[in-house]
Amino acid sequence: MNSVKVYYEDPLAYYKLAFHLKNFIKEDTIIICIGTDKCIGDCLGPLVGTYLKEKNFPLPVFGTIDEPIHALNLKTKVPELLKLYPNSTVIGIDACLGSESNIGDLQLRNVPVTPGKGVGKTLPKVGDLSIVGIVDSSDMAEMFFHTNIRLNLIMNMANVISDSLIHAYYLHSTDK
Repeated sequence: MNSVKVYYEDPLAYYKLAFHLKNFIKEDTIIICIGTDKCIGDCLGPLVGTYLKEKNFPLPVFGTIDEPIHALNLKTKVPELLKLYPNSTVIGIDACLGSESNIGDLQLRNVPVTPGKGVGKTLPKVGDLSIVGIVDSSDMAEMFFHTNIRLNLIMNMANVISDSLIHAYYLHSTDK
């Protein structure tokens, strides 16, 4: 798998992601959700983490609205988590910028997520694989801070991602 792309409004979006995710979910998988609730465009990751915790997802999840993992604490938090969970498969989740025509796309990639790349920050890569949601166009200068990003878009994308992880875990656990 190089990359799987689905549009968040596709009725089977969660299932299409889950179908590919199930091959990477293991009992020692951890989920690291990156972003902040201080900016609508960047709260995709923390919303996914919050939704997973609210739904009692059985694997460790880090990065929520209450306890975000973001640009200011990422360099210390992620190494701490990797020490606590050595040899774990890490799935990184983050918002991403892309072309106008890709807004709303969810991508499962077999590479780490690169937080801050879209806004010119250099931060450590996170994960063995990643799920990113294209939340805005990279064509604009003040990315993530546009007032045209709707919270509804972010919440719906976060629901699809969290449902896909839950379903992937279910598919993995029934394959045993």
